[in-house]
Amino acid sequence: MTDTTAVTTVGKVTFVGAGPGAADLLTFRAARAIAAADVVIWAASLVQAEVLGHAREGAEILDSAALSLEDVVAVYERAARDGLKVARIHSGDPALWGGTQEQADRCAALGLEVEIVPGVSSFSAVAAVAGRELTIPEVAQSVILTRLGGGKTPMPPGEEVREFARHGTTMAVFLSAARSGQLTQELLEGGYPTSTPVVVAHQVTWPEELVVRCTLGTLEETVKEHKLWKHTLFLVGPALAASGTRSHLYHPGHFHGFRRADPAARKALRESVSEGRTRGGAR
Repeated sequence: MTDTTAVTTVGKVTFVGAGPGAADLLTFRAARAIAAADVVIWAASLVQAEVLGHAREGAEILDSAALSLEDVVAVYERAARDGLKVARIHSGDPALWGGTQEQADRCAALGLEVEIVPGVSSFSAVAAVAGRELTIPEVAQSVILTRLGGGKTPMPPGEEVREFARHGTTMAVFLSAARSGQLTQELLEGGYPTSTPVVVAHQVTWPEELVVRCTLGTLEETVKEHKLWKHTLFLVGPALAASGTRSHLYHPGHFHGFRRADPAARKALRESVSEGRTRGGAR
């Protein structure tokens, strides 16, 4: 007896983090997802064309710059109906300012399998190009990722740049180059001094990459001098110029499951920590 039961193939959408632009910053998992796709939707203005070299011959290629959310959802509906695999390529990491969640929710409603492949965020790429760690011991142990309010997407109450700036730690400010004067003012109002180091980065990892170091006091004139208004990210904070501190992780007085502490170094480390707390409390 012949089994005539139809085999239903469930469609799948994979949201691929393509990194800040350079094709060789794709992960192996991202490359495999693109290679397996029947349809590839990519952001041509934000991702280098070399990423399409991973697409298989005959795959349908769509530029998301020309598509609305409704247009993209129509592709997902087709994927659900015909059992297609779609690779939706986003710049940077899909977890940040990618409009990913609204798409993933619609995919789930359509019964599509959904996978998200993380990517290198542009703030990480800028830190790497600038040769800086963003969390320096005794200087900054946090990184705030945010954007200036007043743009296309309203900011929720309490998420203004000036409020985040009160922490005095490292900040990565996205999507704000077109209003560099407002950005400078809010950072100053939040408490950063004018001497605070700033890294201004335009299209990092692209051939036209530009990275300029300045201070908060010269941020606005630096942006205007180079005519930057999009594809620009700012790193702000004292960690960008700090030196002379040491992490406890590799200190001979620090111990963990794989290494025992040197007793004399352990004593010295504990005394220095106690001294630091005393100085901090006396401020």
